[in-house]
Amino acid sequence: MKQSFRMGEFFLVELTKKYIHQDCQKGRAFSQITLDDDFNVPDSKPDVIRLIQERGEIKLEETTLTAGHIWLKGVLRFQILYRSDSEEHKVDSFSGEIPFQESLAIDSIDEYDTARVRWQVEDLSVSMINSRKLSVRALVQLLAAVDELQEVEAAVGAQAEEGMETLEKTHTILQLTEARKDTWRYKEEIMLPSNKPNIRQVLWKSVQLRGVETRLSENQIAIKGEAMVFVLYLGEEEEGRLEWLETSLPFTGAVECGGANEDQLLDLSHAVAAVELEPKPDYDGEERMLHLELVLDLDIRIYQEEQIQLLEDVYSIHSQLLPEFVPTVFERLLMKNASKCKVSQRVAVGENQEGILQLCTGEGAVAIDQVEVTQDGLVVEGTLAVQILYITADDRMPLSSLRETIPFHHMVEAPGMTPQCRYQLECSLEQMTTVMLEGTQVEVKAVIGLSAIVFEQNPAQRLVNVGEEPLNLEQLQESPGIIGYIGRAGDRLWDIAKENYTTISDIKETNHLADDILKGGEKILIIKKVG
Repeated sequence: MKQSFRMGEFFLVELTKKYIHQDCQKGRAFSQITLDDDFNVPDSKPDVIRLIQERGEIKLEETTLTAGHIWLKGVLRFQILYRSDSEEHKVDSFSGEIPFQESLAIDSIDEYDTARVRWQVEDLSVSMINSRKLSVRALVQLLAAVDELQEVEAAVGAQAEEGMETLEKTHTILQLTEARKDTWRYKEEIMLPSNKPNIRQVLWKSVQLRGVETRLSENQIAIKGEAMVFVLYLGEEEEGRLEWLETSLPFTGAVECGGANEDQLLDLSHAVAAVELEPKPDYDGEERMLHLELVLDLDIRIYQEEQIQLLEDVYSIHSQLLPEFVPTVFERLLMKNASKCKVSQRVAVGENQEGILQLCTGEGAVAIDQVEVTQDGLVVEGTLAVQILYITADDRMPLSSLRETIPFHHMVEAPGMTPQCRYQLECSLEQMTTVMLEGTQVEVKAVIGLSAIVFEQNPAQRLVNVGEEPLNLEQLQESPGIIGYIGRAGDRLWDIAKENYTTISDIKETNHLADDILKGGEKILIIKKVG
């Protein structure tokens, strides 16, 4: 794009400009809310004798942006597994919801922006008021970030006129080429093994993702990972007998992304938007099949690092040029690092708990508590919350659970990092195993994945316009036409030529110089050229 127009008594030099697309964070907001309510056990369910396990997740139903605020509307969905007073089946479950509305303040945003919202159920506790009424309380963290796609206009050249000199500098700039949201669906039919009875009632179920990896390929984003599926159910053959199925389902897939290639940088975060795991009849009409459908919300950002020559300065020996600069920050990739942190810990059964006969399943949730920026990288402090469901040897209380919060400390290496760097950090549970050591202890081993992208901030003066006005000839005539100059180490011929109304080529020709940088103590002769 070229630009030239008259302004007052001087006119602007014609510049060639280029748009640079950058990702700019307009603001972030954090809120911690407490949700609590009392719930009656549904009439169709038996009385509660003891709570075994609970789980909660946030479902955002509506995100609205107004000037200076993000309005969130959603529900806390919880599930409760408990020991019942029923002789027919001693374990049962039910679910419920707690609605909420919350406002997060970010001064710089407006209704046309889009927000990325993340949530974390930091603490969920359920207590018995009586056998028909429970108290549910949760501490929830909400984090919102609003990003803006900026089109920065920068001069990459100027129309060459006689006596005009231009200075260009090569910048390594990370440009945002794609920013969008998408979804990916995964469907699978799971058949019960032949030694398992038909499903009469599903009591508890979970689907956890492990080792999710994404990468760019030609015109698409490839996705792979594992879905860890667990179902606890009552079988049809024996009244009240607990059965369970735990299986790992590897999955692969792709999301179309026109123009993508392996040389670009992918910054993708995913969240489980919906999961359905329901029994269905097999081809013989028996309840021996589980239908799994998983929906992932994808927040996609693709970057391309480019070498761009920008116009840094301009002057003329025939007129007074008035360059106009705007402070700008260009980003470049400092580091992309996917590292792993191993944790292990033994979990003991409490004094008032039943001993372990057999482990059913283990669930884990990773949370980052604190991130410290150092010159070597990111120091991450976090926790792995573990819940272990197991079969006991006591027929009166056939099912129980263990809980443990395992802290971890890890350094994500990023040499040269500064507090001014912008970063994106994702954490996930890559692997987790639970092994019974004896009837009262379980060993937990896990691998936590920490993926970081660090963007270096490079301040620059962006040239946007150049005005022009006549030279002050009286002032020029008072200054000497020939000057002797003793160089200091690192002196640029550009600065010397501009200050003395001559050209770099003339200085080099007069002094038989090969380089544009002077050595300390080097003597040169400068002949002023004024037209």
